[in-house]
Amino acid sequence: MSDETATASAGDTLTVRDNRTGTEYDVPILDGTVRAADLGKIRVAEDEPGLAVYDPGFVNTASCRSAVTFIDGDEGVLEYRGYPIEQLAENSDYLEVAYLLIHGHLPSRDEYEAWVHEITYHTFVHENVKTFMQGFRYDAHPMGMLLASVGGLSTFYPEGRNISDPDNRHMQMVRLIAKMPTLGAFAFRHAQGKPYVYPDNELSYTANFLAMLFKMSERKFVADERLIKALEVLFILHADHEQNCSTNAVRSVGSSQVDPYSAVAAGIGALFGPLHGGANEAVLRMLRRIGTIDKIPEFIEGVKAGNEKLMGFGHRVYKNYDPRAKIIKKACDDVFEVTGVNPLLTIALELEKIALEDEYFVSRKLYPNVDFYSGLIYEALSFPPEMFTVLFAIPRTSGWLAQWSELVDDPEQKIARPKQIYTGDRTLEFEAREKRWT
Repeated sequence: MSDETATASAGDTLTVRDNRTGTEYDVPILDGTVRAADLGKIRVAEDEPGLAVYDPGFVNTASCRSAVTFIDGDEGVLEYRGYPIEQLAENSDYLEVAYLLIHGHLPSRDEYEAWVHEITYHTFVHENVKTFMQGFRYDAHPMGMLLASVGGLSTFYPEGRNISDPDNRHMQMVRLIAKMPTLGAFAFRHAQGKPYVYPDNELSYTANFLAMLFKMSERKFVADERLIKALEVLFILHADHEQNCSTNAVRSVGSSQVDPYSAVAAGIGALFGPLHGGANEAVLRMLRRIGTIDKIPEFIEGVKAGNEKLMGFGHRVYKNYDPRAKIIKKACDDVFEVTGVNPLLTIALELEKIALEDEYFVSRKLYPNVDFYSGLIYEALSFPPEMFTVLFAIPRTSGWLAQWSELVDDPEQKIARPKQIYTGDRTLEFEAREKRWT
């Protein structure tokens, strides 16, 4: 071990005895972690590989240092750059939060106005992008269209590969945040067989998105302010969530120093998976299967017996009530004032009430997460389930870019290349086809 290790106090080190050799090692502890490279120094012989960590899914492995998002799962705390999510959802708008995530501080008036102007100016996409998207099958999944079109943007902005230039990086991040709602709306309209709607730069970020989604023959589409606010809140809540699957994908692909369009496309691909972005759709299917309030006790017993799955409860990080779920639950009221109450809401509220009073779920720390109520709002806004992950990807872009930018500037980061434990055959003798095929 290093000299620093040798002089570290006992409270700051982990003493490891290798029973294979009898050698003891003092491994430094920093921020509740030990460096894998220090464990790699533990070996039987100099010419043999050092000790490695086997951790499928990175359940207990820190891959980076980050100042973007803080989560305390036991206490149900979520903060962006130190600001509690509750305060941001109540007092801010999405573009201000996006600025906060990427730049690390809340903007001044001039910074905010310049930021909004930049985003608004870049909402249009090249006509060839529109033609490209029109080439998809009539029943193409909107998320697949978004994945392909975002990746395709790298061919329209080849200068995006120059990631060492901070000004150039800033421009690519502006373009991505600005164009994501346009691409998402185009994918939505494509699935419905409707003409694509161009951005209206007189509208706010979320109001413009709603206009591109739902505008028909009217000269000006004006969405209800309550729906705009609800969508702002949903976008803020989904803007970042620490080192989740899609963020890890963005960082892993970004570690090769590829352009941000390709890195974000990787994040979209990860988000496409049902274990990540598709959970709120599963909640709706569950609520429909339950059908009525009187069938909830039967469903609960089925969950305890292992015959049913309680979707929208529990989280790999949160061992308390997901703070985002509390905020979305309040946002439901505003949306349903406009759209009418989704009949599934009654089932959801009663299911939550029963589950939170049942020792089986309480002892297992199974509390509602962000997906439990978000699907109800999306459905009330007339989104089909296949659009749910697109609505997730659009706001998450700012978080992905904040993490990507942090990665680029981090001198400790290297190209992602995890180890493996090889379990296959070794040193087999090749047999010619003439012998194998007789």
